Amino acid sequence: MAQVKAVVTDYIGTLVNARNYSMEASRRTLHKALVEAGLETDYAKFLEAYKRAHEKYRVIRYEQFREVTNAVWVCEALNDAGCKTSIEDPRVKTALNVFFKDYVDSLELRPYAKKLLARIKEHCKLGLVSNFTYAPVVYASLRKLRINQFFDAVVVSEENGWRKPHIRIFQDALEKLHIRPEEAVFIGDSPLEDIKGAREVGMRTVFVASQFYSLKDLQDSGEKPNVIAEDLHQIYNNFEKIIGELSSQAS
Repeated sequence: MAQVKAVVTDYIGTLVNARNYSMEASRRTLHKALVEAGLETDYAKFLEAYKRAHEKYRVIRYEQFREVTNAVWVCEALNDAGCKTSIEDPRVKTALNVFFKDYVDSLELRPYAKKLLARIKEHCKLGLVSNFTYAPVVYASLRKLRINQFFDAVVVSEENGWRKPHIRIFQDALEKLHIRPEEAVFIGDSPLEDIKGAREVGMRTVFVASQFYSLKDLQDSGEKPNVIAEDLHQIYNNFEKIIGELSSQAS
């Protein structure tokens, strides 16, 4: 039997929603930010180069689970579009900060997210593991949403180098929390990245449906989390019962 000593959560989708976010609009915002930073390219040429670079590194990120920061493929796209630069160019970081401001502003807490975090902290340690290509976005949005104070450990794939479901990013969070896998519960919305990844490292799991993943997506994945919830309200209302039952189960 292993008592639950920590809860670790996913971030985007699980705790927050992205409101009115459009990939096409984000690409235009990125190009505008790059031009305003002094990195000028034709939009059509940049967009074509950006799509190529994005897909190239997407394979690395989603098949090898190695994280690649935005600056890498943005610089590659700029070079292919005729604007020579490198990831050390401070103008790239300036443009990315401007670009991601709109994304940070689009994030909003899901109902009961803050209440659930507060309840978790009453009982045990709390960690966060997020797949994100630009770590400053995670930290800035945690502060903006006023939930950064709840977390004892925050691990972002851009800093860690590995993406969920790779076990190393989960292990990093467990090490920062000073607990064993069997002493932790992971709450997430992705059947593959969150549920499968956490299960394979030895954590117990709670799936929560989101704007990105439905209960049908979970069923289709074949993953079997320890607990299934329709929303955060359900987890909040039953948190003590959930933790009690998971603590009484063998790891």
